[in-house]
Amino acid sequence: MARLIRDLATPAAPMSLNYREVGATARDFLPGGYQHLHHMVRVGRGRDAFETAGAAVTTWRMHRASGARVRSEAVRAEPGVFVEVSLGLGPVRFAAPCEVIWTAYEKDRIGFAYGTRAGHPESGEESFVVDLHPDGTVWFTVTAFSRPAAWYTRLGGPLVPVLQRAYARRLGRTLRRVVAG
Repeated sequence: MARLIRDLATPAAPMSLNYREVGATARDFLPGGYQHLHHMVRVGRGRDAFETAGAAVTTWRMHRASGARVRSEAVRAEPGVFVEVSLGLGPVRFAAPCEVIWTAYEKDRIGFAYGTRAGHPESGEESFVVDLHPDGTVWFTVTAFSRPAAWYTRLGGPLVPVLQRAYARRLGRTLRRVVAG
């Protein structure tokens, strides 16, 4: 089943992105030549839980509550918006410059995807989507494709996808706590 994302956008400056398959997380298949990630977790039930989760995802609250530092030129995800996420301990941090590629602000789906820009340790795209299912359950899904773009992520080899999956699980747990209040 093809997913329709109304706000799928081509970035204004595609040369700033460090990969070619822009918008691929909005489709049902991910491009070859990358590590793929798909993590889905139930975070709540009902319209209120859906709206709370959607707002937490699209205003960077989920990322910040998970321990990431977020710097953005906008308070909410919109196509073309620059966002830098950094992770680490104390002064040792890895900055990840990204650009919002697409957004979904729909009746039963809220989320966005960002693509990696030059200087990001990886090359690819990651989406964060909250869905309200017909049975009232609220699900959070992280979908990504990536490959190393820096010497240290190449050196990390098989450890990098393990860390990415751990971070996706952490985001899901964090979002569940945010929804629970």
